[in-house]
Amino acid sequence: MAFGKKKTPVDPIAIAQAQRAREEQEVQSAFQKGITALRDFIAPSSIEFSSTHFQLGTRYARTYYVYGYPRQIYTGWLSGMVNLDEVIDMSMYVYPVESQVVLENLRKKVTQLEAGLQIDNEKGRTRDPGKQAAIQDAEEMRDKLQVGEERFFRFGLYFTIYASSIDELEFVSHKVESMLGQQLIYSKPASSQQEQGFNSTIPQMTDQLQIRRNMSTGALSTSFPFTSADLSQENGILYGINMHNSGLVIFDRFSLENGNSVVFAKSGAGKSFAVKLEALRSMMFGTEIFIIDPENEYQRMCESVGGAYVRLSLSSATRINPFDLPQVFDSEDADNALRSNLITLHGLLRLMMGGAQAQMLGGAGTMMPALAPSEEADLDAALIETYAKAGITNDPLTHTSRPPTIADLYDTLLHMGGSGPQLAQRLRKYTTGTFAGIFSQPSNIDINNPLAVFNIRDLEDELRPLAMYIVLNYIWNKTKSDQKRRILIVDEAWQLMKYEDSANFLFSLAKRARKYNLGITTITQDVEDFMGSRMGRAIVANASMQLLLKQSSSAVDVLSDVFKLTAEEKKRLSQFPVGQGLFFAGQNHVHIQIAASPTETGLITTNPDQLQQLQQGGGGQGNQQGDFNQPQGTIDLNNRLYPGSV
Repeated sequence: MAFGKKKTPVDPIAIAQAQRAREEQEVQSAFQKGITALRDFIAPSSIEFSSTHFQLGTRYARTYYVYGYPRQIYTGWLSGMVNLDEVIDMSMYVYPVESQVVLENLRKKVTQLEAGLQIDNEKGRTRDPGKQAAIQDAEEMRDKLQVGEERFFRFGLYFTIYASSIDELEFVSHKVESMLGQQLIYSKPASSQQEQGFNSTIPQMTDQLQIRRNMSTGALSTSFPFTSADLSQENGILYGINMHNSGLVIFDRFSLENGNSVVFAKSGAGKSFAVKLEALRSMMFGTEIFIIDPENEYQRMCESVGGAYVRLSLSSATRINPFDLPQVFDSEDADNALRSNLITLHGLLRLMMGGAQAQMLGGAGTMMPALAPSEEADLDAALIETYAKAGITNDPLTHTSRPPTIADLYDTLLHMGGSGPQLAQRLRKYTTGTFAGIFSQPSNIDINNPLAVFNIRDLEDELRPLAMYIVLNYIWNKTKSDQKRRILIVDEAWQLMKYEDSANFLFSLAKRARKYNLGITTITQDVEDFMGSRMGRAIVANASMQLLLKQSSSAVDVLSDVFKLTAEEKKRLSQFPVGQGLFFAGQNHVHIQIAASPTETGLITTNPDQLQQLQQGGGGQGNQQGDFNQPQGTIDLNNRLYPGSV
């Protein structure tokens, strides 16, 4: 009796579960392998090639190659495309060629061209300038290759343009082709070779298009791609946006030979906005700011950041004594403190008593003569005697005594011989006459604030240059007494340039400021008057940083001559929109767009519409002390109160 093996019944459920387990394990294994591969992170979701373009994920792209060049190309011809505000990948392939091979080929080519010219001549054909130019170029290249002055290369240039849609791709393509075509540089899409073109422009160094052009060393050097004007440092403040390449202009003015700056612009072009923005951002880095404000443009910014606002007028209680001496600790400066202040006072008193009034009156009044040499000598003796009566001599130990005032000088002149009484009479209106008080009494301010604004708007026109002169001297003495990083902003500086003594004084400060870590910013809208002054041109030449915003047509020629502008820069200078201009820093210059945040704009704008909105909004953004057009009853220069509006 035969017994067969009994088969185990098949369980379909178990088989299905085992199969499912194997599949899950394979999927899990594939997933684990996939997440560890870098290419899965950087690869697009899909790529689809067509004859004229390709689609990379959701982006459209097209690859071009350059096939034609002019006979001569110039340095920076690629800068337009490099600085274009579009997404472009560009690849350059350079293949060196042995000079001996090139020389042999050139020799054959020259022989063929000369033979062609000879045949044309024998047959009486018209001269072919193209052949003659080719012979000349080939011979020139042979000479340079023979002596090693040049080398020979094969050069391939490809670029891929990206866009969000087909229409945008066509627009960008037309823009790039037109830009290159204007320079007689011709490009074509890599038709039916978009995949090879894309592989040639991604950074894997595979030239799959192999479309090349012969170039010498000189011609190849003009294709250097990094020609974008860049002005950005690790340290410094943000001045704006570089319009060449959309980069940031971050710069420290004190890193230059000196920290001086000049700003030229017509009214409404944004010069005060740019300067106030620089002041705000500099304060965040610990720089102290002094501002001479002739038009009440800086009050709201000053009050918003808790600065000291000094209002100078005949009705104000503020007093600044030009006879004050700086409390310096450097032995050399201490020995020269009195002598330096005497020289400054000579210039101020000439403005008060002599040539300044003569120029200011013009023909509308009695012209007062300038000081004669004998009067200058008497004035010098009176100044020394006035200080001596107050107990101040050249000895630095005496400089802590209470300084004299103009009233003391008036008494000295009145009781001395020579021309003293006549000089006293010319000085009397500043001591007991119409202009008495503001500059003829002891100083009652002592600024201890990172931002100080001196407002001279309410002063009479005749007193404005004097006030700017005295305030400059006060700030200069403060700078010498306590050397910190500071910026002095002189707005409407053309008012000082009208008078020789005040112009000389400002130029003297500009020359010596670097020693005391001071940077002077000179602002003016009257370019012709400023540059017409010898001292004005000297101040510009001594400034390491310049900002040129939109100019009037008459000023463009003057500035173009001074700053050696190109024809394109000269053309743009009168067409810039508000807030755009040329920014010069040392040897570098860029086309800049001044950019501010909404908060900064609220603090510094002078646009009437924006100011009205700020007032209607309850004081406006950053205006922490109420209506900025109303006088503030007190001032805290040193957290001390003085009566009246200062």
